[in-house]
Amino acid sequence: MRFRIIIVFILVTSCHFFKKVDDRVAVARVNDTYLYYEDIKDLVSEGTSKEDSILLVQNFINKWATQQLFVDGAMRNLSEEQQEAFNKLVVQYKNDLYTKAYIEALVKRSIDTSVTNAEAEVYYSLNKEVFKLNEDLLKFRYIHVNENIINYKNIEQKFKRFNLADRKELDSLSIQFKSYSLKDSIWVKASQVVDKIPVITPENRDQLLKKSNFIELKDSLGVYLMQINDVLLRNDTAPLEYVKPTIDQIVINKRKLEIIRELEKDITKDANKNKQFEIYN
Repeated sequence: MRFRIIIVFILVTSCHFFKKVDDRVAVARVNDTYLYYEDIKDLVSEGTSKEDSILLVQNFINKWATQQLFVDGAMRNLSEEQQEAFNKLVVQYKNDLYTKAYIEALVKRSIDTSVTNAEAEVYYSLNKEVFKLNEDLLKFRYIHVNENIINYKNIEQKFKRFNLADRKELDSLSIQFKSYSLKDSIWVKASQVVDKIPVITPENRDQLLKKSNFIELKDSLGVYLMQINDVLLRNDTAPLEYVKPTIDQIVINKRKLEIIRELEKDITKDANKNKQFEIYN
């Protein structure tokens, strides 16, 4: 393959080793296409060593040259019909990019991204069949302590009873625990519990799926106390609080689509009114 790349820049010892002469300083050429200094002036970041800077720039130029040579080859060898089709795609892609960016800016400026509980409840009640669980969920609390901890019986008692005073006390004692979670009012995936607590095995996993079940298990790492408050099984309807983030996103996306439809309608209507858009018969 015959080609010639002409590099007309001078490397100097500074990190900014291109000396700018004017706005259109060419640094390389492939046939009739030029790469200019302004195309690569931001390529090297502050603090990059001279050696790394040179390598970075050389690699960029070589990659640019290789791509340009392929483009030139394509222009010589592809049919006019193919080139015309590609040109239309390029124009369409450019238009799509500009349109998407402009619409997103307009939507962002006007959309309300807050979803009230009432709105979420309405959507949830109308679409419950959509929100089927694909895995088991549970509400539970647990603590993992050393089996020989001095106040173990006291901890166990407070963990089981778990009134407001007990919770505060356990929070204050948590520095003694190997790990723990006392937030037993939120739904968590059973698979996450299995991953988090190594003493849970395929043989005893079913104990997690029994409501109001207290579990005490031991291994070489200590004692695990677990209290299962509630359970939902695969294919049960997911609770609202668990799927609310998903519902919020669905509602917001619907608002976006409505705004976009209004924008599309208004922009052509206004353009027609202002004589910016006409259809000729």
